[in-house]
Amino acid sequence: MVLDSPPIRILLVDDDLVVRAKIGEALILDGFELILAENGNAGIKAYLEHHPDIVLVDGVMPDLDGFEFCEKLKELESNRLTPILMITSLDDDDSVEKAFAAGANDYITKPVNLAILRQRVKNMVQQSQQLKDKFKIAEELQQDNQNLKILANLDSLTKLHNRRGFEDYLQQEWERMKRVCAPLSIIMCDIDFFKNYNDTYGHPAGDRCLIKVSAAMRNAVRRSSDLVARYGGEEFVVVLPNTDAMGAIYVAENIRAAVKDLRVHHNTSAVGEFVSMSLGVATMIPTPGVDISKAIDASDRALYEAKAQGRDRVVMAIA
Repeated sequence: MVLDSPPIRILLVDDDLVVRAKIGEALILDGFELILAENGNAGIKAYLEHHPDIVLVDGVMPDLDGFEFCEKLKELESNRLTPILMITSLDDDDSVEKAFAAGANDYITKPVNLAILRQRVKNMVQQSQQLKDKFKIAEELQQDNQNLKILANLDSLTKLHNRRGFEDYLQQEWERMKRVCAPLSIIMCDIDFFKNYNDTYGHPAGDRCLIKVSAAMRNAVRRSSDLVARYGGEEFVVVLPNTDAMGAIYVAENIRAAVKDLRVHHNTSAVGEFVSMSLGVATMIPTPGVDISKAIDASDRALYEAKAQGRDRVVMAIA
């Protein structure tokens, strides 16, 4: 079942009861939904309440006239897409220019020719719809581009950030920590003897193992500002902004324990019967002149030392 689209909603603002009745009757006959306001202030209130598709406003009204009404709408909603047709007895060039400068999209003089008015309204409805369609397409394209950017930074298997996503985030947080003189920690992580695991159980099982390890790491790293990424193969990396060495070691030990708690059997591991992980931690306070690669290299060296010491452990880089 296809639902009919809602009727076009028109706000008519005019202090003349006869004009409101005459124009309103014609617009209702054309199938429009009509909202009436007897002055500019009431028109502003009705606009905010009903969000009309088209506005028809009298130029000459007491208190808040049509020109001030248009200016008020521009102040309230700077990105307004609602077209305005000004109806007025003023037909001099200065008034016309003033109407357009105030924000009106079209202009018609009194006494109103209903045939001309109805055609102008129909034209404005069509133009408004085209503008809204273009705006919607632009928003959808912007969202699509954002989604593509997100996908470009995600690892397709684990759904963690990939190496590119890690590098972008690390650079962002490095600069942020530099501004506030706060520590940043990096944990480089590697699944122990993962090549043996793949050789023993096959690559599909290896992929399932990576997915489980990724989920365990994500659950162990709980702050929204922290990032877990797949660095490549069986290697992962964690970025911990505003985290000192003790805090980073604590997180690293949580990760190591979470992976062991998965109890994924690894019969060809030289460490134990279950999949385990070695982790290297480095902490630095970013300062001008210190290259970001030094932090990555330090965590990588600490990871190498963890492997050299027997794996399934956390080693802190020595400054």
